[in-house]
Amino acid sequence: MTEPVNWAHYTLHRADDGGGLLDPLKSILHGSLAELVRDIMLLPADKRNAYECEKTGDHRLNYWEIAAIARRDDFPFA
Repeated sequence: MTEPVNWAHYTLHRADDGGGLLDPLKSILHGSLAELVRDIMLLPADKRNAYECEKTGDHRLNYWEIAAIARRDDFPFA
């Protein structure tokens, strides 16, 4: 059984933006995790790994984690 996903508010970042103190100012989009995962998965395959999703105060989800979420049976945009 897979762990439940927190579909709450996340931000989309470029994977190479460095994070840090100014991290919130570097976000590209805001939305639910499902919306951001959908947006990333709609990009051409060679562009997807340039982005990460972050929940404030949590770690960033890299492309491989994002792709795994998109394949879940409970992914709302499947």
